[in-house]
Amino acid sequence: MGLALLLGLLLSRAGDLLALPRSDCIAAEQLCLSDSTCNATYRILEHCALAKTHILPLDHDSRVRCLNAELDLGNSSLLHCRCHRRMKRQEHCLRVFWTVHSSMADGYFNLETSPYENPANEEHWKTDYNKLAALLSGSQLAGDATNPCLKATHVCNLSKKCVRLRTDYASICTRGAGSEDTCDRRKCHRGLRNFFEKVPEEFTKRILFCPCQDELCGERRRKTIVPDCSFQYNTKPNCLWLLDFCLEDHICKSRLADFQQNCQPADMSPDGCSQHNHAACLQAYMGMIGTPMTPNYVSNSSVEVSLWCTCESSGNQKEKCDQILGMFESNKCLENAIWSQMHLKQTAPERQEDLFYSSSLSFQGDSASTSLASEMSQVAEGKTQRDISKHSSMPMASSVYSGAAISWPSLALFLPLLLSPR
Repeated sequence: MGLALLLGLLLSRAGDLLALPRSDCIAAEQLCLSDSTCNATYRILEHCALAKTHILPLDHDSRVRCLNAELDLGNSSLLHCRCHRRMKRQEHCLRVFWTVHSSMADGYFNLETSPYENPANEEHWKTDYNKLAALLSGSQLAGDATNPCLKATHVCNLSKKCVRLRTDYASICTRGAGSEDTCDRRKCHRGLRNFFEKVPEEFTKRILFCPCQDELCGERRRKTIVPDCSFQYNTKPNCLWLLDFCLEDHICKSRLADFQQNCQPADMSPDGCSQHNHAACLQAYMGMIGTPMTPNYVSNSSVEVSLWCTCESSGNQKEKCDQILGMFESNKCLENAIWSQMHLKQTAPERQEDLFYSSSLSFQGDSASTSLASEMSQVAEGKTQRDISKHSSMPMASSVYSGAAISWPSLALFLPLLLSPR
């Protein structure tokens, strides 16, 4: 069977995966390994995936053997398995998925389908966000009603899980932020992924997509992910390098495939999305945060987002590079999803006029991350602290900055200041 025909059969089958019954890829792998025929086929695919991971060229016969191995899986549960976004051993599950779908991983435009379960089929959290928000509205912490980002942060501070995981990544990402020699980007990214995976979206979406009408609010929103560590390099890398880096990592490659599938723009669609699901697009966008292709807002005065990369010196791959950057900068589906979440219904020209308030502080060259230690000296009033402590009865923790023992409720008070300008 010719290579082109084999590849055609695989690609035609990719579109049918959504209609087939699925199972957890880890469970499917164990079932396959218990069968001698499936085991032998799977071992061939492991070698094929390993060669692609290390960017080793496969000769024609090897490529045919790899494609035949995928076809030999037939209708096995291994071929149709998926992973869950919040599952344990997620990376193992994703490795299994890409092992049996290595033909889909030849590059950006061949990431045909997401390895993640359809969001509609996943278990939804029951959250107490509205209850906490109502509680907050009657307290002194309600603050300035014109700064919804600050309000979203205060509500997060009333949730034990939200404030704990936000404090975790903030303490890691601000340690040496702005200096590539001391900022542990990998740990920072892991902390961000933990936050966006384990905290209910009722909290994370309101923190990341809060609507702003001034630059103070906009700066808080832009600094949510501590961009000096998680987002920026001293110099902008080429977007093609960023993509290659992403494709070598199972998590990043999987999040990119999920983003492609759920934020695929469609010019003829009223909502701008081929999948007609803004919630799934936003979930996929948040999934990119904490990967080598972490996106962020381009300035304090805009809701436009982008990657920290450039297409200069891309040579004959300039068009491909522009398309990678355009996934975020010129994506009508993503743009509409963000505006829908912010409950802003203006047309595109009106949006630009309303959101570009005065001069903007672009993220380029900005290294204004504030250390938690310096903020610890700003002691809040006791009554406000008691308001928080009623809903955050957590154990003592040592400040990684000052070495002084402080309670989680106290730390929660200063977390809103952490990512805000002085």
